This record gives sequence, structure tokens and C-alpha cells, in this order.
Amino acid sequence: MIEIRPESGAGLAAYATIPIAFTVRSRYRVEAIDGGLGGLALVEEAVTPYEKDYDAMPGEGPLTWSARWDLSSWGILGAFEDGGRVGGAAVAWQTPGLTDIGCQRATAVLWDLRVRPDYRGRGVGSLLFSEAIAWAKDRGAVMLEVETQNNNVPACRFYARQGCKLGAIHCHAYDPELEEVQLLWYRPI
Repeated sequence: MIEIRPESGAGLAAYATIPIAFTVRSRYRVEAIDGGLGGLALVEEAVTPYEKDYDAMPGEGPLTWSARWDLSSWGILGAFEDGGRVGGAAVAWQTPGLTDIGCQRATAVLWDLRVRPDYRGRGVGSLLFSEAIAWAKDRGAVMLEVETQNNNVPACRFYARQGCKLGAIHCHAYDPELEEVQLLWYRPI
């Protein structure tokens, strides 16, 4: 049985042992309809498979968070089975300088959600997401915001299943060399 429990920022080294890497097999291409005046369409297209690991990027990953932000108001959640760590989630709450996301005062940001590869697709992510919602609600949040990218199709589908709605598409949020589009999802609490 999976147990979700709160942790402190002091446990981020153990939290970081859960890989966030995934294999990209498809992405959502953003198509502007009538130059964008008719809206935007996300069209899934296959790509040559490659590995994406956000923790491997310089300055990224759980071990860098405390140098960038005050984590005292964050919720760090761990998922465990039989005493072993199988996943985690981090919820940012009222964190100045986080970025432009989480712009509403009563919006919490699901900053990170990771599940050990051999546990993916077994409900661990849904349990962590539900606990993140409860944690944010207990602090007075009325909205949860989640950022992902167009090359993480499984994450997009996961957040949609959790009741999130796509609220923003930012085609120029990242370095053009990444060829990634920022997708912001929102879930009322």
C-alpha cells in the first residue's frame, strides 16, 4: 500500500533520488489558426524517441531549490511503499521570485511531481496529486497551477485526468534551442 507523508526541505537529497527522466515519443505541435485569431490547436505528432531529464540540466533539480527560493512555505510530499521511496511532489506556496507562474496570491504551484519509473502508471502520481491539492487547500489556496511542456504528452494527459484545464500556451518561454512550448494547467481547489 502506498503511503503519502509530508517531509521537510531537509529531505530533498532523498527526494532527488527519484528520477524525473522520461522518454519522449511524441509532442504537441502548436498550430495557430488564422494567425492565432481563431485560437490554437495542439496536434500530437510522433518524434524520434529521446530521453528528457530535467534534473540533468544545469541549475535544475531538487538539490538546487533551496539556493533559489525560501522553501519554508513549500509542501514536500513523499510516497512510500514498504518503507521505500517511490515518488514525491513539491508544492510552492507564496514564494517570491518563483517565476511568473503562480501569479495569483491564492494560487499554489505544483512545482514537481515524480514517480519511480517502475511505479509509473500504478496510481502513485494520482495519490500525490490529491495530497498536493489537500495540502494547498489547507493553506487557503483556491487554485493549483502546474507547468509542463509540449514534449511531455503523458504528463499533459495525466493533468487533464486530474481535472486540470489548459490555461496558457507560451511558445517563447524557453531557449529556442530546446524546441519546447510551455503549457500551464490550472485546477480549482
